[in-house]
Amino acid sequence: MSTTAVDRVVLVTGAAGGIGGAVVERFARDGWRVAAVDLVAVPATDRIEPVVADLRHVAQCRAAVERAAAWGGRLDAVVNAAGVWTEGASADTTEDEWDRVLDVNLKGLYFVTTAAIEHLAATEGCVVNLSSDAGVQGNAGAAVYCASKGGVSVLTKALALELAPQGIRVNAVCPGDVDSPMLRGQAEVFGGDHPERYLARLLAGYPQGGRARFIQPAEIAEIVWFLAQPAAAPITGANIAADFGLSAGIT
Repeated sequence: MSTTAVDRVVLVTGAAGGIGGAVVERFARDGWRVAAVDLVAVPATDRIEPVVADLRHVAQCRAAVERAAAWGGRLDAVVNAAGVWTEGASADTTEDEWDRVLDVNLKGLYFVTTAAIEHLAATEGCVVNLSSDAGVQGNAGAAVYCASKGGVSVLTKALALELAPQGIRVNAVCPGDVDSPMLRGQAEVFGGDHPERYLARLLAGYPQGGRARFIQPAEIAEIVWFLAQPAAAPITGANIAADFGLSAGIT
């Protein structure tokens, strides 16, 4: 029997963030039921179920997946949108900083995904990971973040190959700088007394020159949503750049 959008269930991590929130809204608007996972509870609706979890802890990753599957009765997609940023000289990196970024960006993503495999195999579902342009190219001064997102990009390929026989697709979207609370917080923390100059320096790196702008969360959500549709069936193991060409010169 065919499944309508109203029957489908997606788990979204980082649901209170800029990209994650846009993803939640996009899937709910299409009629999906959304298990919205974050450190804080997002507002509940008839289609959105808040799930509070700290994805730095494996047990909470697994519990979040089981709660989502129990609430929805099935699981058709997982969108791993939770993420944190750091930057600075590598010689100054602390163990706590390394652990925080890798735990959220990579470990949590891995254990949410692996906990969902059994459920996704039953629906021939999919996983969409949020990587970054920093997951396909090096960014000076952001080695820890690059390590986490580079891990996401290659992990996406490895899981796509492993899970293909079970009918599960795994892809990643690799955005450039997204106009989000994370980006604004990044500018406030690392931009010193002039966060606006920090943001301007980011834009100056784009090939559009004076026409450059930041990506909108809804633009990334639209790509994520498409990757969960039947029309995207041939796409798996892909790292899809959504960065205005920022990484286009990487071979």
